[in-house]
Amino acid sequence: MSDFSRRDLGRVLGGLTLAGGRSRAAERPNFLWLSTEDMSPNMGCYGDPYARTPNLDKLAAQGARFTRAFTVAGVCAPSRSGIITGMHPTTLGTHHMRSKGVPPPYVKCFTEYLRAAGYYCTNNAKTDYNFDAPLTAWDESGPKAHWRGREKGQPFFAVFNNLVTHESQIRAAPEQYARNTRELRAEDRHDPAKAVLPPYYPDTPAVRKDWATYHDNITAMDLQMARLLRQLEEDGLADNTVVLFWGDHGRGLPRAKRWIYDSGIHIPLLARWPGRIPAGSVRDDLVSSLDFAPTLLALAGVEIPKHLQGQPFLGDRVPAPRKYIYAARDRMDETYDTIRCVRDTRYKYIRNYQPGRPYAQHIAYMDEMPTMKEMRRLDAEGKLTGAQRLFFQDRKPEEELFDVAEDPHEVNNLAGSAGHAAVLERLRQAHLEWRRETRDLGLLPEPELHERMRPGGKWMTTATPAITLQDGKLRIACATEGSSIAYTTDGARWKLYAGEVPVAPGAKVRARACRLGYRDSAETGA
Repeated sequence: MSDFSRRDLGRVLGGLTLAGGRSRAAERPNFLWLSTEDMSPNMGCYGDPYARTPNLDKLAAQGARFTRAFTVAGVCAPSRSGIITGMHPTTLGTHHMRSKGVPPPYVKCFTEYLRAAGYYCTNNAKTDYNFDAPLTAWDESGPKAHWRGREKGQPFFAVFNNLVTHESQIRAAPEQYARNTRELRAEDRHDPAKAVLPPYYPDTPAVRKDWATYHDNITAMDLQMARLLRQLEEDGLADNTVVLFWGDHGRGLPRAKRWIYDSGIHIPLLARWPGRIPAGSVRDDLVSSLDFAPTLLALAGVEIPKHLQGQPFLGDRVPAPRKYIYAARDRMDETYDTIRCVRDTRYKYIRNYQPGRPYAQHIAYMDEMPTMKEMRRLDAEGKLTGAQRLFFQDRKPEEELFDVAEDPHEVNNLAGSAGHAAVLERLRQAHLEWRRETRDLGLLPEPELHERMRPGGKWMTTATPAITLQDGKLRIACATEGSSIAYTTDGARWKLYAGEVPVAPGAKVRARACRLGYRDSAETGA
């Protein structure tokens, strides 16, 4: 570990050694994240009469339902980049979809701070951070990862990610749909004829079928989440575990996923913590997905690193409520666009930095969706009407302003309204201030950004760590600034090196060093 990283981690942990951190962590709550893909708050507990989500509705009744939770991007990899680091992707250079960013050296996956404090951290089974997940992020990552792999009495942070709600499963082949929904009873399935569509979708059988399938997949996900909650009960862990259920961004349908309208960034967020969160409570304060990391660190008793851009929303260390949340859209697969938004509890401001580009640019993956095909067909035939035509305008306005309380589908642009001029100016300035404060990299051409991160296109490799074994103590150092170190003394599992540790005489040590956006070091041993 570099000197910089050693000082940083030591400050964050308040000088705890790994062993000391584990001792203190034994008294801290466990954390279970139930994460799902491509899903807006289309659940019974959020007032969707078409939805069937009895198990998650029960979870909401046992804790808190957040009505204003938002992601920082409308697509998975940038959004998850923000969640795992607690920082805006536009600050890190991880804002383009399917890119490989090089975050600043002080940036870590926040799970390293939990691991160093003694938590057993598992991920089942998605990373997708727009940088490769480092070896030091998780104790266990993959389809078999589970809190049950921890040492006796060790607190845990376990993530389970559900894929059945993903965009691709709405348009899945019939046999895949049958597998996804095999547990659904006939009464659990959604009748397309009863679907209530957003006003910007054409009302056709193909669109109704997609909407019904999306809801069927949510019901299937609800059943799968229930199994994990039962396992928690069976293990006697429910009373001391903070459970969060959340989505990584909005639903995987046109004008939702990839966009920063509320349909693309407004997510479900439920929290249960017996004895600490009042049952059946409703929280209307603004929450950003950047807040997930600092919330867990605060509840674990770990100092929150100063570079994190989120803030806690649970526990005893909750600051004043947010005034705004922010989100960004940049390159989506093969298509460039640059859009930013700021939202308060009532109004949403959107700044289109490339207004000459139409909304409905072609994205091959998105264009496979039957709803998208139907919208393109009807547009070509001149049959879209009213709000349905908004998405197919030749160009975008430079600014958009919506009263989301009165216009939740964001179809009535108030940017030109004299009666809303003061609101427009306030949010415009908030947007500009945020871009300056967070050092938004979005206006840099992507090739220039790549050159800054990897001059000449060359990937940097983390330096090989140096191992010292002396007087029964193991010390490991790495010359690369911002590096983290993984080591093993039994060859079975990689541990995070967070400071000097005792080792048995004759122990065989192996170590590797890593830094976000770099190649891992060569493995070394002693």
